[in-house]
Amino acid sequence: MRILLTGIASPVAQHVARKLLAEGHSIIGIDRRPWTDAPPEVEMHAVDIRKRAAEDVFRKSRPEAVVHMATVTHLRFRSEERYRINLGGTRAVFEYAHQYGAKHAVFVGRHTYYGAGSDHPLYHHEDDPPMAVTTFPELADLVAADLYACTSLWRVPTLTTAVLRICYVLGPTGVGTLAAFLRGRRVPVIWGYDPLYQFMHEEDIATAISLSIQHRLRGVYNVAGPSPLPLSVVVRESGRKIAPMPEVAFKALLGRFGLPNLPPGAVQHIKYPVVVDSAPFRKVTGFVHAHDEQSCIRDFSRAFPVPSKR
Repeated sequence: MRILLTGIASPVAQHVARKLLAEGHSIIGIDRRPWTDAPPEVEMHAVDIRKRAAEDVFRKSRPEAVVHMATVTHLRFRSEERYRINLGGTRAVFEYAHQYGAKHAVFVGRHTYYGAGSDHPLYHHEDDPPMAVTTFPELADLVAADLYACTSLWRVPTLTTAVLRICYVLGPTGVGTLAAFLRGRRVPVIWGYDPLYQFMHEEDIATAISLSIQHRLRGVYNVAGPSPLPLSVVVRESGRKIAPMPEVAFKALLGRFGLPNLPPGAVQHIKYPVVVDSAPFRKVTGFVHAHDEQSCIRDFSRAFPVPSKR
């Protein structure tokens, strides 16, 4: 099958590309960033998904399936640029997929769509509302991209669409919100709070996406790996130290003294859990994660050991 993968240069997308190649698929990659050691079998295109050049790739390659992973987090770009990439890019990908005959589209979203709050349910289901727009407004562009992808389920019925809301990634690539939060020697937490964190290994994410394509999945699905762990356990097992502090001090010290630089909305995610029920996805695809909690943390810690004291 010819599969077009956007955002292919990201570390997680590279795992996905290699997984699909190993299964015998032909891979066309789109990304503004280079993938310097890409397998020679991957057809790479260094273009912006919002530009005419990206449409030309769709027109010439006529992919049978599209996996959209070219969204960015709140930490990397200004809000205006995020909206152009996340919402504008998602709209372009789905329009091109429909226009040039793709049969299946997979949007890779994030479980933070549901938001974190004191009155939220412990386990989120696929029909829960996107409370992240109120509890974590910096994620509004990602929520908008997710919702736009969902509209294809009824707006473009000829395009089989799957929206995957995947939990935090934690493994040897060290990418993602949770991995960035754990990078330092000391991990700040707010006194009196120890939320559950749900994460999965990059290789399991690749397996989940591959299964979505194999089963030509349609609908919205939460995707998760092993059972969630309290933040304090994750920090301890990764060899870091907890740095508890009052909420006022936490907000004032973010980005200073070696502490992670987080936007204001992230405080809710340090206080309260975002945990999803992934049973429907496992039932439909037969997905079983290969990496347990310890394996994910161990692979991360080996790739990113505790920084030495200066």
